[in-house]
Amino acid sequence: MKKTMLLVMMVAALHGCAVREPMPAEVEEDTPTLTPRASTYYDLLALPRPRGRLVAAVYGFRDQTGQYKPTPASSFSTSVTQGAGSMLVDALQASGWFRVLEREGLQNVLTERKIIRASQNKPNTPVNIQNELPPLQAANILLEGGIIAYDTNVRSGGEGAAYLGISLGREYRVDQVSVNLRAVDVRTGMVLANVMTSKTIYSVARNAGVFKFVEFKKLLEAEAGYTTNEPAQLCVLSAIEAAVAHIVVQGVNSNLWQMADGQKLDQTSLDKYLTQVQ
Repeated sequence: MKKTMLLVMMVAALHGCAVREPMPAEVEEDTPTLTPRASTYYDLLALPRPRGRLVAAVYGFRDQTGQYKPTPASSFSTSVTQGAGSMLVDALQASGWFRVLEREGLQNVLTERKIIRASQNKPNTPVNIQNELPPLQAANILLEGGIIAYDTNVRSGGEGAAYLGISLGREYRVDQVSVNLRAVDVRTGMVLANVMTSKTIYSVARNAGVFKFVEFKKLLEAEAGYTTNEPAQLCVLSAIEAAVAHIVVQGVNSNLWQMADGQKLDQTSLDKYLTQVQ
């Protein structure tokens, strides 16, 4: 009876340790969803409205870390996303403070404009495309910077226990990604605001095991566990969103741009970012 109870307890412990969400391939009706967003995204949505939106251009927001994933996993894949420029444009649009001009794909825009001009010179051109193309709009502000650091094993550790052949354990690791964002005045080349933000990336592994003789010459051995890794690209996105909020705060605090309706900075959702600046 005691042996049966012991087996039931061991199986329950292993089952509890091995509980996890099903993988996408295991779900029959799994459909793509919108990217999950952190609290920084909703902070951008809650920003007070500006007196006038800033016309900004992003030519690139590159990975400046030089970090590659360790072997044997990969010696050619980078540790951080190469799409940070697209993330920055998304964050700027979400803030409601910037009117973003397309610059990363500028060559494609110019090519299409050449095609339109060529079609306008053809005979029997439809009236709706005979009008002259307006000039491209120029930006007032350039947003520069990039992902400047990716530090692994900033902190790691864990805990575990074993008794009578039954063991439970947990390990964790903390990485960190850092982002730099600066606003540059196109007319003078002066850096109007400069921000550096950091976001931690957590990885947690849990495991359980049994190694015990249940009867003479009968050995029970079992292991179970799982690992949870916080997506690095979502942490990069969150750091970029926080950087955009800080850029807005610095500009308002320095009277470079203003909020609508004469609101006070400490009475808006920007208050917590203002506290960090001070």
